[in-house]
Amino acid sequence: MSHRISTSAQLSKLSRRHCLQVGYSGLMGLGLNALVRPSSCSGAAADSSVPARAKSLIIVFCTGAISHHDTLDMKPNAPVEIRGQFNPIPTSVSGTQICEHLPKLATLAHKYALVRTLSHKDNNHLMSTHHVLTGHLQPGAFFDKVASRDDWPCYSAGCEYLRPRSDGIPSGVNLPTFLMSSPLTWPGQHAGFLGPKYDPWQIVGDPNSRDFKVDALTLAQGIDHQRLDQRRNLLRTLDQEAMISEDVTASRMTEDQKLAFTMLSSGKLTQAFELNREDEGVRDRYGRHAFGQSLLLARRLVEAGVPVIQANMGPVQNWDSHGQIFTTLKDRLIPPLDQSVSALLEDLDERGLLNDTMVMMIGEFGRTPKINNDGGRDHWGPCFTGLFAGAGVQGGKVIGRSDEIAAYPDTVAFSPDDIGATIYSALGIDPGSVVHDRIGRPVHLNTGSVIEPLYSGSDLT
Repeated sequence: MSHRISTSAQLSKLSRRHCLQVGYSGLMGLGLNALVRPSSCSGAAADSSVPARAKSLIIVFCTGAISHHDTLDMKPNAPVEIRGQFNPIPTSVSGTQICEHLPKLATLAHKYALVRTLSHKDNNHLMSTHHVLTGHLQPGAFFDKVASRDDWPCYSAGCEYLRPRSDGIPSGVNLPTFLMSSPLTWPGQHAGFLGPKYDPWQIVGDPNSRDFKVDALTLAQGIDHQRLDQRRNLLRTLDQEAMISEDVTASRMTEDQKLAFTMLSSGKLTQAFELNREDEGVRDRYGRHAFGQSLLLARRLVEAGVPVIQANMGPVQNWDSHGQIFTTLKDRLIPPLDQSVSALLEDLDERGLLNDTMVMMIGEFGRTPKINNDGGRDHWGPCFTGLFAGAGVQGGKVIGRSDEIAAYPDTVAFSPDDIGATIYSALGIDPGSVVHDRIGRPVHLNTGSVIEPLYSGSDLT
C-alpha cells in the first residue's frame, strides 16, 4: 500500500507534511531538515476572524460528478429522456423527494439542506474540481490544466496559513485516494501558491483493508517512546548550548523536527487512524467498503481535532457516468454512498458533534439533462446540487429551484466562490482575509458570498 502526503510530491517538491508522512527516517537520524525546502510564502497574514459555527468540515467529494437528476433533484414529470429510470420517494420532510435508491438519506432529510442551484460555467473536470475545492477560479485556467503552484489554496491550506498549528494535528487530511489519472493531476488538492508548507496530508490506502495503517505515525523499528524522548531531549540540550554560545548555526532542532516529535509522542492522531479500535457494530453501520470506512475515519479525525477532512468517494472520475449510468449508480455507487453518509450524519449527531461539524456532499458539477446515446449523462456545470448539514445549517430545507429539466437555476444561483465563503465563514475565518501569492502580492482568500439561506432557512423558491 502506498502513501502520499500532498500534490507537492507530483510537483517535485517535499514539504513539511510530506516529510512527516514518509516515515520519519530523517527524524530518527536527526536529518529531517535536509528534506525540507523553503516555502515560497514569506509568512502568514493576520487572520481576520468571524464568529465560528464549526470546528471541523467534512467534504464528501463525489469525484467525477454525481448526477443531480438521478439523486437529489429529480424531475419525474420531465420527458423520459430527461427523467431517467429512477423514481422519487418521500423523505422525512413533507414535500421533499429524492431518489428511491437513497432510502436512508430520505429518512434523514430533516437533518440536512439541499442547495439545488449551485452553478458555474465550466464543464471540465480539472478546472471545476479546482473551483469547488478552493472556492476560486483556477488562475490561467484552460482545458485539463493540471495542478501547479500557481493554483489557489484548498480550504485546509487557507486554514493552516491563517491559523498555523504546532500541536501535531494537521489542518487538513485528504483520503483515501489521490485525484490523478496519468498524466493529469487534479488541481484543488493542495496549497497552491501558498507553498508546500501548507499542503494537507494525503492518505492513500483503503481504510477498509485489513492492513490499513499510516506508516508515518508508527515509530521506526527499535525506537520506542522512551528513546524518542531521549533524542528530543538531546536536541533540546544542543539547542540550549547553541543559544548560550550565540552560535545560531549550531541549532539542531528545526520547527519541522519539533512538529514531528509532537506528532509521534502524542497518541491522539495515531489512535484516530487505528480503525480496529472502533466498535465492530459501528464499522458495520458505516459499511465495510471504502466509502463507509473513509467516512468513519473522517469522524475519528474530527474527534482528534482536524479542521478539514476531504473524503473522496472513489478514485478520480468515479462518478463520471457517460454510459450505462443507471446500472452504475444502482449497483455500484449509490447504495454505499447512502449507507455511509447517513451513518456519518447519525453518528455525528448521536455523539454531539454535528453542531460543531459541517458536512458537505458535492461533486465538481452536475450531469446533462438529456441522456446520451450510450445511456449516460455528460458534464454539466450550469446547475447541480449540494447537500449541507451541521454547524448551524437548518435541516429539512431545499434552497433554490432548478427549471423543469434541472438544466439551469430558476432562482438565485450560488457559485463555488459562495461555497468557499460559506466554508471559511463557518470555520471562523473571514473569507476576505488577505494572503500572499508566490511573488508576495496581497490577494483576498475568497471573493464569494456566504450562502445565508443555509442558516436562515429561506428556500428561495
